Amino acid sequence: MDNFEMLKLENQLCFPLYAAAKEVVRKYRPFLEELDLTYTQYIAMMVFWEEESISVKKLGERLFLDSGTLTPVLKSLEKKGYIKRKRSKEDERVMIAELTNEGLRLRSKAAEVPEKMAGCLNISDEEAKQLYITLYKILNTEE
Repeated sequence: MDNFEMLKLENQLCFPLYAAAKEVVRKYRPFLEELDLTYTQYIAMMVFWEEESISVKKLGERLFLDSGTLTPVLKSLEKKGYIKRKRSKEDERVMIAELTNEGLRLRSKAAEVPEKMAGCLNISDEEAKQLYITLYKILNTEE
């Protein structure tokens, strides 16, 4: 394949990854609107439901988000009463975000979302599992 062939959109791995990611997020939208969450707020809440308390830096690492993207998400979640932020007692430079009781109650409402989403994707459970493995292989590749 010559260099110009490689420039065709159909020959790029990045394009179907990008388009598929946008499509999946679009399919989440109606379910998340019922919870008054954006997709980014939803994935942040999933971490809070696991951890309850986490440093903002570690949260950003888990979500592959920089602080410029994460800060407005956390401000919005705090305004909704789902989390609260405070300085670490051990190190004032570290910001900790914690799940509130209201945020914990939201988890019950959100519990149906993964099942609803599974019905929206046109892939088998085995294909989904393989895709998951492949995507994390890409994400965990050192730069």
